[in-house]
Amino acid sequence: VQLQACGGGLVQAGGSLRLSCAVSGRTLSSYGMGWFRQAPGKDREFVAAIIGSGGKTYYGDSVKDRFTISADNAKNTVYLQMNSLKPEDTAVYCCAAYWGVAIPTTDRSYDYWGQGTLVTVSS
Repeated sequence: VQLQACGGGLVQAGGSLRLSCAVSGRTLSSYGMGWFRQAPGKDREFVAAIIGSGGKTYYGDSVKDRFTISADNAKNTVYLQMNSLKPEDTAVYCCAAYWGVAIPTTDRSYDYWGQGTLVTVSS
């Protein structure tokens, strides 16, 4: 299983970016897909997750109402739409996946990780 994340870049505060995470080697069914981020000198932080069985979504408190996670099962791709970006959103964002049943908001649940994509928000 491989996860390929892309879509990061430099954006001004208040702007938007969309990250994509393409999954290969396994189809998106009965899965959990999540986005985590890590800023320099800080711990990894849960951002958002989506559960494949019913599409239920979860968000970290700092991104709620600004970020939206979605999945296109036909394309085996998960997206993270980030709006109203703030300088404190600057971090390396990684997508991760697990199959089966687990707690989607903790990184310990995830078995597969993609490489990070850097998001930089300027003030």
